[in-house]
Amino acid sequence: MSIEEYQHTLTEQIQSAIKDNTSSTVLGVAVGEDRYLIPMVEVSEVIQIPKLAYVPLTQPWFLGLANVRGNLYGITDLGVYLGGNPTVFNLKSRILLASPGNKMFGGFIVNSMLGIRNLSEFTPVKSAKKKLPKGVIANYKDTEGRLWRELSLHELIRDEKFLQIARK
Repeated sequence: MSIEEYQHTLTEQIQSAIKDNTSSTVLGVAVGEDRYLIPMVEVSEVIQIPKLAYVPLTQPWFLGLANVRGNLYGITDLGVYLGGNPTVFNLKSRILLASPGNKMFGGFIVNSMLGIRNLSEFTPVKSAKKKLPKGVIANYKDTEGRLWRELSLHELIRDEKFLQIARK
């Protein structure tokens, strides 16, 4: 399967899940060594990494701007934004586009796609008195015991830190 066919199939699956409006349908992604589950209703599209327009004097997690069908998206290295180290992106890397409204457009680069899942496949994990990081809704374990974090892109886009891209 070519990259274009894979992307087309994934986009169709996302659109189908959005139409079904099932809140338990999530998109599994890898960000560095971590695994995240993102509600499908928050992902408007998954695209390959386009040419980015660099914006000087911005935070290290802000990679630049991308023009996607006439809309400008601020592109964020999700791993760096969440406190990780920068990683090299490759052919498996994708941008998740999210638009929660109010003309706010955000794109988040992830290292690879891990497929469309249902939250019923996972077991909730209680946080040990520790507050969850911003944007993380819950923690889960899969049948192999791996930790997954449910992440809200819309919550991240509305976060004050996210809105302040200028380097201080």
